[in-house]
Amino acid sequence: MDTWVVITIAAAFLQNVRSTLQKYLKGHIGTTGATFVRFGYGLPFAFLFLGILYYFMGYPLPRLHWVFAGWVVLAALAQIFAQALLIHLFSFRNFAVGTAYSRTEPAQAALFGLIFLSETVSWVALLAIAISVAGVMLISVARTELKPSALVTSLATRSVAIGLCSGTFFGIAAVGYRGASLSLGGPNFLMQGGVTLCAAILFQTVIMLAFITLRDPAEPRRILAAWKPALAVGFFGASASFGWFTAMTLEKAAVVKAVAQIEIIFTFASTVFIFKEKINRLEVAGCIAIVVGILVLLLT
Repeated sequence: MDTWVVITIAAAFLQNVRSTLQKYLKGHIGTTGATFVRFGYGLPFAFLFLGILYYFMGYPLPRLHWVFAGWVVLAALAQIFAQALLIHLFSFRNFAVGTAYSRTEPAQAALFGLIFLSETVSWVALLAIAISVAGVMLISVARTELKPSALVTSLATRSVAIGLCSGTFFGIAAVGYRGASLSLGGPNFLMQGGVTLCAAILFQTVIMLAFITLRDPAEPRRILAAWKPALAVGFFGASASFGWFTAMTLEKAAVVKAVAQIEIIFTFASTVFIFKEKINRLEVAGCIAIVVGILVLLLT
């Protein structure tokens, strides 16, 4: 199995753990605060990873330049906008359809990879991406009163437009991080991913801290008070991001993000085996589609 596949699967698992912890934090410090901790509390761990690569593994630091900075700023801002749009979707009555369309990130990453990096994806890979995306979209509406046909009949709604925009920004972010890492030119995928992670998470921490301080000066104190669970979110978030960035240094962003849909399988595994919840037919069909899409991608 290729190195990037192992890293992607590990990153998907770590992100699933981070998301679970964030849901817990959301009830204590709100949506914005729970979003911030993945950056603010992840920052020291990101630099810890970089320090291990530099001091203990002996990898030299790459030379930073303006092209790298441009890619990082583009990707970091796109990720923030994508997350903000996704959160905004929950204010709509038919948010599930919009959320489903936000999951088109791998397909959109393939398009932006072609536009920004001149990278092409084979027809078989595009088919695999389409199958896995369809599976995720089915799961998004599985526990609602909506039928799968609503994914088509609701195309003209505002929630779908916002969902597609969210997916667009997520796709741009993935391609931007790959562009940033590749622009460093060495010394290896681990150091390139680590430096990109540190630059991105530092920028996002500063931007979000300024935003939440201006909006509610008391919020940073609430976030600081929740430091114990926040540290766990920061660790798992930074670890997952390090995995994404190193994987996307080795392989095209669209392909990595398609395999990353396996995170949904991890979510359902915990739902069934830990929380003893039942899943319905649409969810089973969606999971099967994701697995088929990933297998087609990896076996071709």
